[in-house]
Amino acid sequence: MTALAHDRYCDEIAHQVEQLRAVVTSGADLSGTVPTCPDWSLEQLVRHTGGAFRWVELLVRTRAEEDIPEDRVPLIGGPEAKGDAAALDAWLAETGGMLVDALREAGPDAKVWSWAGICTAGFWARRMTHEITVHRADATLAAGLPYDVAPEVAADAIDEWLEIVEFVQRTEPDDPAGELRGPGRSIHLHATGGTAELSAERRGTGVPPAEGWEWVIELHEGGMRWRRGHEKATVVLRGPLTAVLLAFYRRLPLDSGEVEVLGERELLEFWLERATFG
Repeated sequence: MTALAHDRYCDEIAHQVEQLRAVVTSGADLSGTVPTCPDWSLEQLVRHTGGAFRWVELLVRTRAEEDIPEDRVPLIGGPEAKGDAAALDAWLAETGGMLVDALREAGPDAKVWSWAGICTAGFWARRMTHEITVHRADATLAAGLPYDVAPEVAADAIDEWLEIVEFVQRTEPDDPAGELRGPGRSIHLHATGGTAELSAERRGTGVPPAEGWEWVIELHEGGMRWRRGHEKATVVLRGPLTAVLLAFYRRLPLDSGEVEVLGERELLEFWLERATFG
């Protein structure tokens, strides 16, 4: 599947950082638990996201040929002061700028170590785009704020997630994703539009729906396979694109009312329990 252009990822990272900073400075309780990542507070979530950016920035800037331990990454944990929204915001702003600058300077084809065997700066531009795309959803939902994302970014995030599950199945035989096998079972993701809000109360006005996006995931004995398309399947997850994205990333409950499940719900639940990352 063709990914987005490198500059598009860089632009999106910069945009997402601005959006996440708006959550940090919104007055939201930084100590509050993030429902979709219950082991973290909102502040810990932001520090995790910024820390990942700091690590990748160092990888890309130094053209690393191997992994860099976290203890060698300056300020990976964020500002010393805890509960200080202004300090956290300043650190996040600096961090995002550093990463975008490093990625733009490197270009998509620069050789950089990665855990996925795709050793380019372009891999990291895409990975960090979707790292913050999903974690910003965690943050905004925790803060009780509306969330949306550009349709092409949401669709590419689903593509990347499916590629990660494929990779884990190939390289980590003991991972729960390895159980996603077996003939005759399939999942159809049917996203009905690109401007998907999470509830009727949050809907904007005057925004026409974008074209739909659809995926077919087949579970075979040798591993899962996927493609874009519209076909009959064992189970269908249907709804606005943003809602489908968040449900597929386990950020939105299947019974939220924002998505519809048709067919064998148990298969979709089986997938969601086993398609994990990190």
